Amino acid sequence: MLDIKKIRNNVEWAKEKLGARGIKPEEIDELIQLDEDRRQLLVKNEQLKNQRNEVSEQIAVAKRNKENADDAIAAMRNVGQEIKALDEQQATIEEKQKYILLRLPNFPDDSVPVGPDESYNEELRKWGTPRTFDFEPKSHWEIGENLDILDFERGAKVSGSRFLYYKGAGARLERAVYNFFLDQHLLEGYEEILPPYLVNNDSMTGTGQFPKFTEDVYTVEVEEKPLTLIPTAEVPLVNYYRDEIIQTEKLPVSFTALSPAFRSEAGSAGRDTRGLIRLHQFNKVEMVKFTKPEDSFAELEKLTNDAEDLLKKLNLPYHVITLASGDASFTSAKTYDLEVWIPAQNMYREISSCSNCTDFQARRSQIRFRNDEGKLEYVHTLNGSGLAVGRTVAAILENHQNADGSVDIPELLVPYMQGLTKITKN
Repeated sequence: MLDIKKIRNNVEWAKEKLGARGIKPEEIDELIQLDEDRRQLLVKNEQLKNQRNEVSEQIAVAKRNKENADDAIAAMRNVGQEIKALDEQQATIEEKQKYILLRLPNFPDDSVPVGPDESYNEELRKWGTPRTFDFEPKSHWEIGENLDILDFERGAKVSGSRFLYYKGAGARLERAVYNFFLDQHLLEGYEEILPPYLVNNDSMTGTGQFPKFTEDVYTVEVEEKPLTLIPTAEVPLVNYYRDEIIQTEKLPVSFTALSPAFRSEAGSAGRDTRGLIRLHQFNKVEMVKFTKPEDSFAELEKLTNDAEDLLKKLNLPYHVITLASGDASFTSAKTYDLEVWIPAQNMYREISSCSNCTDFQARRSQIRFRNDEGKLEYVHTLNGSGLAVGRTVAAILENHQNADGSVDIPELLVPYMQGLTKITKN
């Protein structure tokens, strides 16, 4: 959530920044007007309450002196009713203001390219050279089906489209990938967490998924209370410290977690209908950081490098792009996307998004620390995929495929595969 004081004191700046995220200036004008109305009511209410306190004291004195105070008592009854009416007006205005604030995205950082969509994204760097094949490379779903390690047909039968079974060496490869990721992050200083996979509405609101993106998730009723299957481990990891004050000496805090991610993929009809790129359920290793504000952008670079190292160690070509203001996520002030090379599509595809959310999530979740002056201040939160496991498996199958249909296992994954160096057809 954005700081209303920051908007109030920098109205034109806020309009420009949020305009880069597709927000119309009229929405900011409405928010500012509500804020002005609320503040005027506060002043009037405070004046009436002071008046009530003063007259109440006069009434008490009159009663002690056995003087008639009926007129003052009647006047105060009217003042009390007026205060109640003002309280109700104030609550209504605050609810409208909160409604708007919960639906406004984060301010983009000054370093972010300004533009409405992905065509304004900027490539930052590349690593690795896409392989030149002396045969026609197959798609990962063809490879997986031919090797009998991915079964999309039975996944669709049992659950529906965009579900699958991993089998045999395919299941082992998936497990090898996420165990490798977790081990690498532990070496980099992250603390491993095994989080809940169902979270409440407050948790979804705290990280910015609710109320704007309720159609993108799966929600179930548990004991008459709605719980949501997590779309990313970011949600339970960030909410670990919700409504808490983190000890300053602990910062930065770095968490990593493996979890399934559940996404309805609303609005993606017809996109990536085959393969592992866009599933309703997939595994992902997540990285989350809590930092002091002055450290968050340096920590974003570290977090992005941690994700990149995984691709380098698996010898998967990729590039890093800085997302434009209109393409970044709702909560992000700045996002780097890592896109891995997918030979059969002859293009790079997203495999990780690494974002600095500044104090946007912390303000919604009330996560604070004490600064050098001892004052409470919101932490900055960061998150990144380290990495999306299914997309990594897809990249391995396509980039390390052979003409005979077999797939070479990246060297660092061989120990996790119990020594298996190549997946071949049985």
